[in-house]
Amino acid sequence: MNKEKILGFDVCTDSEEEVLKNIFQDYLNNEQLFIVNINPEIAVTNYKNQEVKEKLNREKYQIPDGSGIVWASKKRKGNIKQRITGIDFLQKICEESCKYSAKIYLYGSTQEIVQKAKNELENSYPNIQIIGTKDGYCDKEEAIQDIKELKPDILFVGLGSPKQEEFIIQHKDELKSVKIFMPVGGSFDVVSKVKKRAPKWIIKIKLEWLYRLFQEPKRLFRQLKLVKFVYLVLRNKEN
Repeated sequence: MNKEKILGFDVCTDSEEEVLKNIFQDYLNNEQLFIVNINPEIAVTNYKNQEVKEKLNREKYQIPDGSGIVWASKKRKGNIKQRITGIDFLQKICEESCKYSAKIYLYGSTQEIVQKAKNELENSYPNIQIIGTKDGYCDKEEAIQDIKELKPDILFVGLGSPKQEEFIIQHKDELKSVKIFMPVGGSFDVVSKVKKRAPKWIIKIKLEWLYRLFQEPKRLFRQLKLVKFVYLVLRNKEN
C-alpha cells in the first residue's frame, strides 16, 4: 500500500476501490487485518503518544477518514485525494463480503440499535451473513466468548474511540477466526436509521461535521480539535 504521514500517522493514499480490492485479496490469503481509521480527532488525541502511533502504523491499512486528512495532505503536496469515511467503507465491506460468504459480527452501541443495524444491513444486502451481535454495554468477556464461539470472519466494533481501537489491539490475537477488524464509531446509529446522515449535497461540500454538530451539540468540544489539528499541520510541515 502507498502511504504518507500526517502528524506521524501513516495514511493510505490509494483510492477506496484499490484499498477494498487489496483487503479482500488479503482476506482470501487468510491474513488478519485491522483497518485503522485516521481522522483529525484521533490524530490530535494521540499525536504525542508514540506507543499508539507505533501500534496503528504497524497495521497494513490506515484509511483517511476525514476531510481534514485530505486537506492536510494537499497542504503538504501529498497524494491523498479521497476521503474514505468509516460508514461508507463499512457498507462497502458488507457488500463485498456477500461475494465470499464471509460471516459478520456487530459489536457495540445499544442492544436496540445494533439489532436495527443488523436488520437494515440484511435488507440492503440480501446475501449478507450477519451471524451475531452484542451491545457495547454487555460484559466484555461475554462478547469475546460469543465471538470466539461464533467464529466470524469480519468484526465491526462500535465502542467509540479510543475504546474500540484498544479492544481490537488487545484481543485480535485471541480472536483467531476474525480476518477483518474495523472500528466503526457511531456508524451503527446511522446504519440503523436511528440517526440521519447529512444530505449528499452537504457531504459533497465537506460540511458533514457541521450537520452532525447541529444534531449533537455536545460534540462541540470534540469539533474544537479540528482547530488544533489545523494548527498542528501548519506547524509540523515535515510530517
